[in-house]
Amino acid sequence: MDKKILSMIKEIVGEEYVTNNPEIVKGYIYDETALPVRPRAANNILLVKPANTYEISEVLKLANKEKIPVFPRGGGTGLVGAAIPTVDGIVLSLERLDKIEIDKDNLMAIAEAGVTLRKLLEEAEKAGLFFPAHPGDESAQIGGLVACNAGGSRAVKTGVMRNYIRGLEVVLPTGEVLSLGGKLIKDNAGYDLAQLFIGSEGTLGIITRAIIRLYPKSKFMATLVIPYNNREEAFKTVPKILQSGIIPLAIEYVERKLVEKTANSLGMKWPASEGEYFLMIIVSEQSENSLYEVLERLADICTSNGSLEPLIADTRREQDSILKIRSEIYTFLKPESIDILDVTVPPANVLDLIKRIEKIANEYGIEIPVYGHVADGNLHPHILRIDGWSMEKYKEIIGKIYSEAIRLGGTITGEHGIGAIRKEYLLKFKSAKEIELMKELKKLFDPNNILNPDKVIP
Repeated sequence: MDKKILSMIKEIVGEEYVTNNPEIVKGYIYDETALPVRPRAANNILLVKPANTYEISEVLKLANKEKIPVFPRGGGTGLVGAAIPTVDGIVLSLERLDKIEIDKDNLMAIAEAGVTLRKLLEEAEKAGLFFPAHPGDESAQIGGLVACNAGGSRAVKTGVMRNYIRGLEVVLPTGEVLSLGGKLIKDNAGYDLAQLFIGSEGTLGIITRAIIRLYPKSKFMATLVIPYNNREEAFKTVPKILQSGIIPLAIEYVERKLVEKTANSLGMKWPASEGEYFLMIIVSEQSENSLYEVLERLADICTSNGSLEPLIADTRREQDSILKIRSEIYTFLKPESIDILDVTVPPANVLDLIKRIEKIANEYGIEIPVYGHVADGNLHPHILRIDGWSMEKYKEIIGKIYSEAIRLGGTITGEHGIGAIRKEYLLKFKSAKEIELMKELKKLFDPNNILNPDKVIP
């Protein structure tokens, strides 16, 4: 980078917050994307850590003028390479923007982009409030969660990040600052521009602050493990639960072989001794009586639809143990995974999708473990490594799985996003007009294509 430009950046954010030291930079150039499909980071990267919106605005004005690529960086927990700087430029870490305020009267959190999910959960709890979403790793930062429209297992009850965001502060690639929305439940004044930035994966603007809707804290929670010997009966139960008026925080689907291997790797034990297929259901209520009433109704619905005896974890320790095993499935499979997919179909079509994935696996002689958020139709098939296979063969399988999801009325990604590694599939499964409109939006917001280039747009 030109020494004059480097000097100007240091003047904006402070010399101690600018570095190209490879030992420091290497911790900021990769995310959690599976290694075989993870794009290679560029060599010449300048790490910049601004303290506030003003400094970000000034850095972007300079970068836009000089046409220097800028890659926003959150917690690095993404799975599609969206935060990886694939060309030389600036990695702009948001970690110093870590202030949060809880407005208890309006049930809102005002969080800067660098606030972690863990901190949001803790601060909400201190105020007697609750942030229902739990999109994975608690080291993820709010800016990234919003930019990627993160989902998670609890989306069935209150939705994904998009459903919680009431306002945003965003710095455009040209340096202008937008303040969108507010502590409002209703806001119908023109186009909702904030919605464009949610899920844009850092390609249209840098989110610096979010106003997030919170909910009253549920005082009583329980986790049920519902065993089945018949997979069809497990899936048939899910709509029966939802039709009954019970909307759990989460309904997850796992299989014995996978959860037992994961539990063993953790030195833990899966609690269910019976059954091959499991629904894991999390419920929350305001009173103990209400909780037990819901649990009884759930048990009746499940057993009347073919389940074995449900297991109820009502202590925090038991619940944490079950959730730990479920949350570590990805970590257990990752060393042997070529890729982790994120296909989503209408919830009633989930079983059909699993059967089609199994058919593809049998056709190629490959194991494809599947688990996921069954009540919102979001599955995570893992493509496991086979010695001697080319990447083209894996891509052929991925393309077939995507095609089956599309045929069932679904999409290629429900929560991970497009990033760097799904662009070719977006081109295949979106219409030419949709792609054209996306390109025009990108050009409108980012005329010099400096912000997270090489991501999302084919």
